[in-house]
Amino acid sequence: MSIGLIFLLTILPHVAFASARVTISLFALHLGATPLTVGVLISLLAVVPMFCSVRWGRQIDRIGMYTPMRIGAWLILAGALLAFALPRIETLFVVSVLAGSGFMLYHICVNQAAALVGRPEDRTRNFSVLALAFSTSGFLGPMMAGFAIDAIGHRNTFLLSTGFVVATLALIHARRRALHRLHRPAGVPPPAEEAPDKHIADLLRIPPLLRVFVISGLLSACWDLYSFVMPIHGSGIGLSASKIGLVLGAFGSAVFITRLILPWLVHRVEERKLLIGAMVLTGITLALVPLTKSVALLMAASFVLGIGLGGTQPIIMALLYASAPPGRGGEATGMRTLLLNITQATIPLIFGALGAALGMTPVFFAMGAALLWGAWYARGAR
Repeated sequence: MSIGLIFLLTILPHVAFASARVTISLFALHLGATPLTVGVLISLLAVVPMFCSVRWGRQIDRIGMYTPMRIGAWLILAGALLAFALPRIETLFVVSVLAGSGFMLYHICVNQAAALVGRPEDRTRNFSVLALAFSTSGFLGPMMAGFAIDAIGHRNTFLLSTGFVVATLALIHARRRALHRLHRPAGVPPPAEEAPDKHIADLLRIPPLLRVFVISGLLSACWDLYSFVMPIHGSGIGLSASKIGLVLGAFGSAVFITRLILPWLVHRVEERKLLIGAMVLTGITLALVPLTKSVALLMAASFVLGIGLGGTQPIIMALLYASAPPGRGGEATGMRTLLLNITQATIPLIFGALGAALGMTPVFFAMGAALLWGAWYARGAR
C-alpha cells in the first residue's frame, strides 16, 4: 500500500462530495429556499456522524478500512442518485444525510490509512499528501459543480458526480488485499477485545490532545462555514453559479499551493507560529469579504483564506496521532470528527438564522472574530 494510492482514493470521492455540497446549496436556493433552510441542509451533512463517528473510529481500529470505505462510497453514490431521481427540496434533506454520513465515514478511513503507511516519522509527510488530495478535489469539485450547473442543470450535475464514486468503488475492490494488509500486516495477531473501562472521555483528559481537538474544530468549522456562506453571499449579490464556483476554486487552489510547500515550511517555521498566523490572516480576511462585490476581489480574498487555512490540517492530524494512546488512532480521529460535526451541525443553523435576519455581513464578522480568538488560544500549542 502506497501513499500515492491513498492520494487517488481520497481525490475521487471528495470531488463528488465537494460538488454535491455546492450543488445542494445552489439547488436549494434555485428552488426558493431561505438561508436558514440552506443552513439546515448543510447541518444535516454532519448529523449522523455527530452521533456515530467515535463508534466508527473504534470499528475501523478493529476491522480495518476496506468495508467501511465501501459503505461510505455507496452512501455518497445513493445520495447523488436520489437527488437526480427526485429533484425536490424535500429530497435534498435526505441527500444531505446520506452524502454527509458516507463521506465522514470514508474520511476517517483515509486518515487512518495515511497514519499507518510507512513509519511514524512519515506521518507529517503522509498527512501533507492527504491534504493535497483534499485540496485538489476541493478545487475541482466546486468548479465542476458551478460550470456543470450552468451548462446541464442541477439535476444532471448530481448525476455527473456519481462517475467519481463508481471509480472509487472499483479501485477499492481492486486493491482490497492491500487495504487488508495495511490494517494488519502478516504475522500480526488480531487485537484483544476492547477493555470495558475504555471511554472517550479519557481522550479529553489528555491536555495536548484536547488542545488539538479545540483548534482543529475551530478551523474546520470556519472552513465549512465559508463554503456554506459564500454561495449564499454570491447568489445575493447576483453572481452566477460558475462565478461562485471560480471564487470557491480560488480557495481550493490556494490550499493546494500551501500544502505543496508545507513539508519545506515546517522545517523552517515553528508549528505554533504557523497556526497562529493562519488564524490571524483568516480572521482579518473574513471580515473583508462582505465589503466587496467584485468577482476578482472575492477570488483574491478566497485565495488568501486558502493560504491561511491550507497548511493547518496536516500539522493537526500529525499531532493528533502523536498524542493519541497506542491503538486508538481511529478512535481519536472519530472523536475529532464528533467534535467537528457538533459544530458543523449547529453553527450553520445559527449563522443561517443570523443571515436570514440580518444579512450575511454579520456572519462573516462573527467568523473572523472566532478565528482571532482561536489565534489567542493557540498560543499554548506545542
